[in-house]
Amino acid sequence: MRPTAARPPARRAGVDVSIVTSGHDVADARLHRQVAALRRAGLSVEVIGLGLPDDAPPGALVRAFARRGAAGRLALALTAPWRARGRVLVALDPDSTAGAYLRRAVLGGRRLRLVADVHEDYLALLRDRAWARRLGGLAGLAGACLARLGLALAARADLTVAADAHLAARAPRRLEVRNLPDRSMLPGGGAGEPDPRPRAVYIGDLRGSRGLWAMLETARRCPKWRFDLVGPVAPADRPRLEAALAEEPALAARVRLPGRLPPERAWRAAEGAWAGLLLLEDTPGFAAAMPSKLYEYLACGLPIVTTPLPRPADLVRRTRAGAVVAGPAQAAATLERWRLDPAERQAVRRAARDAGAALGRANAEMAAFAARVARLAG
Repeated sequence: MRPTAARPPARRAGVDVSIVTSGHDVADARLHRQVAALRRAGLSVEVIGLGLPDDAPPGALVRAFARRGAAGRLALALTAPWRARGRVLVALDPDSTAGAYLRRAVLGGRRLRLVADVHEDYLALLRDRAWARRLGGLAGLAGACLARLGLALAARADLTVAADAHLAARAPRRLEVRNLPDRSMLPGGGAGEPDPRPRAVYIGDLRGSRGLWAMLETARRCPKWRFDLVGPVAPADRPRLEAALAEEPALAARVRLPGRLPPERAWRAAEGAWAGLLLLEDTPGFAAAMPSKLYEYLACGLPIVTTPLPRPADLVRRTRAGAVVAGPAQAAATLERWRLDPAERQAVRRAARDAGAALGRANAEMAAFAARVARLAG
Protein backbone atom coordinates (compact mmCIF):
# COMPACT_ATOMS: atom_id res chain seq x y z
CA MET A 1 0.00 0.00 0.00
CA ARG A 2 1.57 3.29 -1.10
CA PRO A 3 1.03 6.53 0.78
CA THR A 4 -0.82 9.37 -0.97
CA ALA A 5 2.00 11.68 0.11
CA ALA A 6 4.07 12.61 3.12
CA ARG A 7 4.41 15.97 4.79
CA PRO A 8 7.88 16.66 6.18
CA PRO A 9 8.10 16.94 9.96
CA ALA A 10 9.48 19.79 11.98
CA ARG A 11 12.35 17.44 12.85
CA ARG A 12 13.02 13.95 11.59
CA ALA A 13 15.30 12.48 14.24
CA GLY A 14 14.11 11.04 17.53
CA VAL A 15 10.37 10.52 17.06
CA ASP A 16 8.80 10.07 20.49
CA VAL A 17 5.28 8.95 19.60
CA SER A 18 3.75 7.28 16.54
CA ILE A 19 -0.05 7.32 16.15
CA VAL A 20 -1.17 4.52 13.83
CA THR A 21 -4.65 3.97 12.47
CA SER A 22 -6.05 1.74 9.75
CA GLY A 23 -9.58 3.15 9.88
CA HIS A 24 -9.34 6.85 10.72
CA ASP A 25 -8.69 9.76 8.43
CA VAL A 26 -5.81 12.01 9.44
CA ALA A 27 -8.43 14.80 9.63
CA ASP A 28 -10.10 13.02 12.58
CA ALA A 29 -10.82 15.48 15.40
CA ARG A 30 -9.78 13.20 18.30
CA LEU A 31 -6.49 12.46 16.52
CA HIS A 32 -5.91 16.22 16.13
CA ARG A 33 -6.60 16.80 19.83
CA GLN A 34 -4.17 14.04 20.80
CA VAL A 35 -1.38 15.38 18.60
CA ALA A 36 -1.91 18.92 19.90
CA ALA A 37 -1.68 17.70 23.52
CA LEU A 38 1.42 15.62 22.82
CA ARG A 39 3.11 18.55 21.07
CA ARG A 40 2.29 20.84 24.01
CA ALA A 41 3.98 18.24 26.24
CA GLY A 42 7.15 18.65 24.17
CA LEU A 43 6.94 15.33 22.30
CA SER A 44 7.67 14.76 18.62
CA VAL A 45 4.85 12.93 16.85
CA GLU A 46 4.29 11.06 13.61
CA VAL A 47 0.91 10.00 12.24
CA ILE A 48 0.29 7.03 9.94
CA GLY A 49 -3.30 6.89 8.71
CA LEU A 50 -5.74 7.54 5.89
CA GLY A 51 -6.62 10.57 3.80
CA LEU A 52 -4.69 13.64 2.68
CA PRO A 53 -1.53 14.85 4.42
CA ASP A 54 -2.68 18.47 4.29
CA ASP A 55 -5.62 17.53 6.56
CA ALA A 56 -3.33 16.06 9.22
CA PRO A 57 -2.48 17.71 12.56
CA PRO A 58 0.13 20.46 12.29
CA GLY A 59 3.58 19.80 13.64
CA ALA A 60 3.60 16.05 12.97
CA LEU A 61 5.35 13.85 10.45
CA VAL A 62 2.55 12.40 8.32
CA ARG A 63 2.20 9.36 6.11
CA ALA A 64 -1.30 9.18 4.69
CA PHE A 65 -2.74 6.34 2.59
CA ALA A 66 -5.79 6.05 0.37
CA ARG A 67 -8.64 3.80 1.51
CA ARG A 68 -8.36 0.35 -0.11
CA GLY A 69 -11.30 -1.67 1.19
CA ALA A 70 -11.27 -4.40 3.85
CA ALA A 71 -8.14 -6.15 2.57
CA GLY A 72 -6.24 -2.87 2.28
CA ARG A 73 -7.30 -1.85 5.78
CA LEU A 74 -6.06 -5.12 7.26
CA ALA A 75 -2.78 -4.78 5.38
CA LEU A 76 -2.29 -1.27 6.77
CA ALA A 77 -3.18 -2.43 10.29
CA LEU A 78 -0.45 -5.06 10.15
CA THR A 79 2.23 -2.98 8.41
CA ALA A 80 1.77 0.53 9.86
CA PRO A 81 3.22 -0.40 13.29
CA TRP A 82 6.38 -1.67 11.55
CA ARG A 83 6.69 1.59 9.60
CA ALA A 84 6.42 3.62 12.81
CA ARG A 85 9.57 5.11 14.34
CA GLY A 86 8.27 6.26 17.71
CA ARG A 87 9.25 4.76 21.05
CA VAL A 88 5.53 4.74 21.91
CA LEU A 89 2.83 3.44 19.57
CA VAL A 90 -0.69 4.85 19.96
CA ALA A 91 -3.20 2.62 18.13
CA LEU A 92 -6.64 4.04 17.32
CA ASP A 93 -8.54 0.94 16.10
CA PRO A 94 -8.95 -2.71 17.14
CA ASP A 95 -7.07 -4.00 14.08
CA SER A 96 -4.20 -1.51 14.36
CA THR A 97 -4.03 -2.37 18.08
CA ALA A 98 -3.54 -6.03 17.08
CA GLY A 99 -0.80 -5.05 14.62
CA ALA A 100 0.93 -2.85 17.18
CA TYR A 101 0.71 -5.56 19.86
CA LEU A 102 2.34 -8.02 17.47
CA ARG A 103 5.26 -5.66 16.90
CA ARG A 104 5.65 -5.02 20.62
CA ALA A 105 5.64 -8.77 21.25
CA VAL A 106 8.48 -9.21 18.75
CA LEU A 107 10.58 -6.27 19.99
CA GLY A 108 9.77 -6.59 23.67
CA GLY A 109 7.93 -4.21 25.97
CA ARG A 110 11.09 -2.42 27.09
CA ARG A 111 11.94 -1.30 23.57
CA LEU A 112 8.44 -0.36 22.47
CA ARG A 113 5.48 0.85 24.51
CA LEU A 114 1.85 0.49 23.41
CA VAL A 115 -1.10 2.79 24.04
CA ALA A 116 -4.52 1.57 22.88
CA ASP A 117 -7.23 4.20 22.35
CA VAL A 118 -10.74 2.75 22.77
CA HIS A 119 -13.07 5.59 21.84
CA GLU A 120 -16.12 3.76 20.49
CA ASP A 121 -18.23 0.72 21.30
CA TYR A 122 -16.99 -1.24 18.30
CA LEU A 123 -19.28 -4.26 18.75
CA ALA A 124 -22.38 -2.05 18.99
CA LEU A 125 -21.31 0.01 15.98
CA LEU A 126 -21.07 -3.15 13.88
CA ARG A 127 -24.82 -3.60 14.28
CA ASP A 128 -25.30 -0.17 12.67
CA ARG A 129 -23.32 -0.98 9.54
CA ALA A 130 -24.92 -2.39 6.40
CA TRP A 131 -21.67 -4.04 5.28
CA ALA A 132 -21.69 -6.18 8.43
CA ARG A 133 -24.84 -7.95 7.12
CA ARG A 134 -23.27 -8.94 3.81
CA LEU A 135 -22.49 -12.54 2.90
CA GLY A 136 -25.19 -13.72 5.25
CA GLY A 137 -23.64 -11.90 8.18
CA LEU A 138 -20.18 -13.42 7.71
CA ALA A 139 -18.63 -9.98 7.24
CA GLY A 140 -20.11 -8.85 10.54
CA LEU A 141 -18.92 -12.01 12.27
CA ALA A 142 -15.38 -11.43 11.02
CA GLY A 143 -15.57 -7.80 12.13
CA ALA A 144 -16.83 -8.81 15.58
CA CYS A 145 -14.01 -11.34 16.01
CA LEU A 146 -11.44 -8.71 15.09
CA ALA A 147 -13.05 -6.16 17.41
CA ARG A 148 -13.00 -8.61 20.33
CA LEU A 149 -9.36 -9.45 19.64
CA GLY A 150 -8.44 -5.78 19.51
CA LEU A 151 -10.27 -5.06 22.77
CA ALA A 152 -8.61 -7.99 24.51
CA LEU A 153 -5.17 -6.80 23.40
CA ALA A 154 -6.01 -3.20 24.30
CA ALA A 155 -6.48 -4.33 27.90
CA ARG A 156 -2.88 -5.63 27.83
CA ALA A 157 -1.38 -2.38 26.57
CA ASP A 158 0.92 -0.25 28.68
CA LEU A 159 -1.91 2.29 28.75
CA THR A 160 -5.54 1.90 27.70
CA VAL A 161 -7.26 5.18 26.89
CA ALA A 162 -11.08 5.14 27.01
CA ALA A 163 -13.35 7.88 25.69
CA ASP A 164 -16.23 6.96 28.00
CA ALA A 165 -16.88 5.32 31.35
CA HIS A 166 -18.37 2.13 29.87
CA LEU A 167 -15.49 1.48 27.44
CA ALA A 168 -12.56 -0.85 28.33
CA ALA A 169 -13.84 -0.83 31.90
CA ARG A 170 -11.71 -3.85 32.96
CA ALA A 171 -8.38 -2.67 31.58
CA PRO A 172 -5.90 -2.54 34.50
CA ARG A 173 -3.98 0.53 33.23
CA ARG A 174 -6.92 2.64 32.11
CA LEU A 175 -7.20 6.40 31.65
CA GLU A 176 -10.49 8.05 30.75
CA VAL A 177 -10.10 10.79 28.15
CA ARG A 178 -13.48 12.04 27.03
CA ASN A 179 -14.05 13.83 23.75
CA LEU A 180 -14.01 17.26 25.34
CA PRO A 181 -13.26 20.18 23.03
CA ASP A 182 -9.90 21.75 22.38
CA ARG A 183 -10.89 25.41 22.24
CA SER A 184 -7.86 26.30 20.13
CA MET A 185 -9.56 24.39 17.29
CA LEU A 186 -12.86 26.27 17.62
CA PRO A 187 -13.69 29.63 16.00
CA GLY A 188 -12.40 32.43 18.19
CA GLY A 189 -11.81 29.90 20.95
CA GLY A 190 -15.56 29.74 21.64
CA ALA A 191 -18.85 31.55 21.21
CA GLY A 192 -19.44 34.34 18.68
CA GLU A 193 -22.39 36.39 17.46
CA PRO A 194 -25.00 34.84 15.12
CA ASP A 195 -25.26 35.71 11.44
CA PRO A 196 -28.15 37.94 10.28
CA ARG A 197 -29.67 35.00 8.37
CA PRO A 198 -30.57 31.83 10.32
CA ARG A 199 -28.20 28.93 9.77
CA ALA A 200 -27.88 25.48 11.35
CA VAL A 201 -24.72 23.41 11.34
CA TYR A 202 -23.73 19.77 11.66
CA ILE A 203 -20.10 18.63 11.84
CA GLY A 204 -19.22 14.95 11.60
CA ASP A 205 -19.70 11.85 9.46
CA LEU A 206 -22.81 12.00 7.28
CA ARG A 207 -24.92 8.85 6.99
CA GLY A 208 -28.50 7.83 7.61
CA SER A 209 -27.93 6.61 11.17
CA ARG A 210 -26.20 9.90 12.03
CA GLY A 211 -29.22 11.90 10.96
CA LEU A 212 -28.48 12.71 7.33
CA TRP A 213 -32.05 12.12 6.10
CA ALA A 214 -33.56 13.75 9.17
CA MET A 215 -31.45 16.87 8.60
CA LEU A 216 -32.37 16.95 4.93
CA GLU A 217 -36.07 16.76 5.77
CA THR A 218 -35.63 19.44 8.43
CA ALA A 219 -34.00 21.68 5.83
CA ARG A 220 -36.88 20.99 3.45
CA ARG A 221 -39.33 22.21 6.10
CA CYS A 222 -37.30 25.36 6.96
CA PRO A 223 -37.08 27.43 3.75
CA LYS A 224 -35.78 30.48 5.62
CA TRP A 225 -32.77 28.59 7.00
CA ARG A 226 -29.42 27.59 5.53
CA PHE A 227 -27.72 24.35 6.55
CA ASP A 228 -23.99 23.55 6.66
CA LEU A 229 -23.48 19.77 6.83
CA VAL A 230 -19.71 19.40 7.19
CA GLY A 231 -18.21 15.93 6.89
CA PRO A 232 -17.74 12.92 4.61
CA VAL A 233 -20.88 11.36 3.16
CA ALA A 234 -21.05 7.56 3.50
CA PRO A 235 -20.57 6.00 0.04
CA ALA A 236 -23.76 3.95 0.41
CA ASP A 237 -25.81 7.12 1.03
CA ARG A 238 -24.23 9.42 -1.55
CA PRO A 239 -26.35 8.38 -4.61
CA ARG A 240 -29.62 8.95 -2.73
CA LEU A 241 -28.37 12.30 -1.41
CA GLU A 242 -27.26 13.51 -4.83
CA ALA A 243 -30.56 12.44 -6.39
CA ALA A 244 -32.59 14.25 -3.72
CA LEU A 245 -30.67 17.50 -4.17
CA ALA A 246 -30.83 17.24 -7.96
CA GLU A 247 -34.61 16.97 -7.77
CA GLU A 248 -34.92 20.06 -5.55
CA PRO A 249 -32.58 22.86 -6.69
CA ALA A 250 -34.04 25.28 -4.13
CA LEU A 251 -33.16 22.86 -1.33
CA ALA A 252 -29.71 22.23 -2.78
CA ALA A 253 -29.07 25.99 -2.78
CA ARG A 254 -29.59 26.12 0.99
CA VAL A 255 -27.65 22.97 1.93
CA ARG A 256 -23.86 23.24 1.83
CA LEU A 257 -21.81 20.02 1.77
CA PRO A 258 -18.09 20.87 1.87
CA GLY A 259 -17.01 17.30 2.68
CA ARG A 260 -14.39 16.19 5.19
CA LEU A 261 -12.27 18.98 6.65
CA PRO A 262 -9.68 19.08 9.46
CA PRO A 263 -11.14 20.36 12.74
CA GLU A 264 -9.94 23.95 12.57
CA ARG A 265 -11.49 24.41 9.11
CA ALA A 266 -14.60 22.36 9.85
CA TRP A 267 -15.52 24.37 12.93
CA ARG A 268 -15.31 27.66 11.07
CA ALA A 269 -18.81 26.72 9.89
CA ALA A 270 -19.98 27.08 13.49
CA GLU A 271 -18.98 30.74 13.55
CA GLY A 272 -22.19 32.74 13.21
CA ALA A 273 -24.48 29.68 13.17
CA TRP A 274 -27.75 29.79 15.09
CA ALA A 275 -27.98 26.12 16.10
CA GLY A 276 -26.12 22.80 16.12
CA LEU A 277 -27.87 19.65 14.92
CA LEU A 278 -27.57 16.23 16.55
CA LEU A 279 -30.33 14.14 14.97
CA LEU A 280 -28.77 10.72 15.52
CA GLU A 281 -30.98 7.66 15.21
CA ASP A 282 -31.65 5.35 18.15
CA THR A 283 -29.26 2.56 17.15
CA PRO A 284 -27.16 0.17 19.28
CA GLY A 285 -24.02 2.17 18.52
CA PHE A 286 -25.49 5.43 19.81
CA ALA A 287 -27.65 4.16 22.71
CA ALA A 288 -24.99 4.89 25.36
CA ALA A 289 -22.94 7.44 23.40
CA MET A 290 -22.09 11.03 24.25
CA PRO A 291 -21.05 12.49 20.86
CA SER A 292 -18.10 14.87 20.97
CA LYS A 293 -19.91 17.40 18.82
CA LEU A 294 -22.37 17.98 21.68
CA TYR A 295 -19.59 19.45 23.83
CA GLU A 296 -18.16 21.34 20.87
CA TYR A 297 -21.51 22.92 20.03
CA LEU A 298 -21.76 24.14 23.63
CA ALA A 299 -18.17 25.44 23.58
CA CYS A 300 -19.18 27.46 20.50
CA GLY A 301 -22.28 28.76 22.30
CA LEU A 302 -24.63 26.97 19.90
CA PRO A 303 -28.09 25.85 21.03
CA ILE A 304 -28.55 22.16 20.28
CA VAL A 305 -31.39 20.33 18.58
CA THR A 306 -31.06 16.66 19.50
CA THR A 307 -33.05 13.47 19.17
CA PRO A 308 -33.99 11.81 22.51
CA LEU A 309 -30.89 9.66 22.95
CA PRO A 310 -30.51 9.29 26.72
CA ARG A 311 -27.26 11.10 27.48
CA PRO A 312 -27.45 14.00 24.98
CA ALA A 313 -31.11 14.56 25.87
CA ASP A 314 -30.31 14.60 29.58
CA LEU A 315 -27.57 17.19 29.13
CA VAL A 316 -29.70 19.43 26.91
CA ARG A 317 -32.63 19.28 29.32
CA ARG A 318 -30.48 19.95 32.41
CA THR A 319 -28.71 22.92 30.87
CA ARG A 320 -31.74 24.19 28.89
CA ALA A 321 -29.24 24.70 26.07
CA GLY A 322 -31.50 23.51 23.26
CA ALA A 323 -34.41 21.25 22.48
CA VAL A 324 -35.08 17.50 22.40
CA VAL A 325 -37.12 16.51 19.35
CA ALA A 326 -38.68 13.29 18.08
CA GLY A 327 -37.95 13.85 14.39
CA PRO A 328 -37.69 16.32 11.50
CA ALA A 329 -41.13 17.86 12.04
CA GLN A 330 -40.34 18.83 15.63
CA ALA A 331 -36.79 19.87 14.68
CA ALA A 332 -38.12 22.20 12.00
CA ALA A 333 -40.79 23.59 14.34
CA THR A 334 -38.09 24.32 16.94
CA LEU A 335 -35.84 26.13 14.48
CA GLU A 336 -38.75 28.19 13.16
CA ARG A 337 -39.82 29.09 16.70
CA TRP A 338 -36.31 30.32 17.46
CA ARG A 339 -36.29 32.32 14.24
CA LEU A 340 -39.58 34.04 15.03
CA ASP A 341 -39.07 34.55 18.77
CA PRO A 342 -35.93 36.60 19.54
CA ALA A 343 -36.48 36.35 23.29
CA GLU A 344 -36.51 32.54 23.29
CA ARG A 345 -33.61 32.45 20.85
CA GLN A 346 -31.49 34.68 23.10
CA ALA A 347 -32.42 32.70 26.22
CA VAL A 348 -31.46 29.35 24.76
CA ARG A 349 -28.26 30.78 23.32
CA ARG A 350 -27.35 32.24 26.69
CA ALA A 351 -27.92 28.84 28.31
CA ALA A 352 -25.70 27.20 25.68
CA ARG A 353 -22.92 29.72 26.37
CA ASP A 354 -23.20 29.12 30.12
CA ALA A 355 -23.04 25.35 29.61
CA GLY A 356 -20.03 25.77 27.33
CA ALA A 357 -18.25 27.96 29.87
CA ALA A 358 -18.84 25.27 32.52
CA LEU A 359 -16.75 22.85 30.42
CA GLY A 360 -13.66 24.89 31.32
CA ARG A 361 -11.01 26.44 29.15
CA ALA A 362 -8.64 23.47 28.97
CA ASN A 363 -9.01 19.74 28.48
CA ALA A 364 -7.27 18.41 31.59
CA GLU A 365 -7.96 14.80 30.61
CA MET A 366 -6.11 15.16 27.31
CA ALA A 367 -3.22 16.82 29.14
CA ALA A 368 -3.11 13.83 31.51
CA PHE A 369 -2.97 11.55 28.47
CA ALA A 370 0.01 13.45 27.10
CA ALA A 371 1.78 13.29 30.45
CA ARG A 372 1.29 9.52 30.72
CA VAL A 373 2.57 9.02 27.18
CA ALA A 374 5.58 11.25 27.93
CA ARG A 375 6.46 8.99 30.87
CA LEU A 376 6.20 5.91 28.66
CA ALA A 377 8.47 7.58 26.10
CA GLY A 378 11.07 8.01 28.84
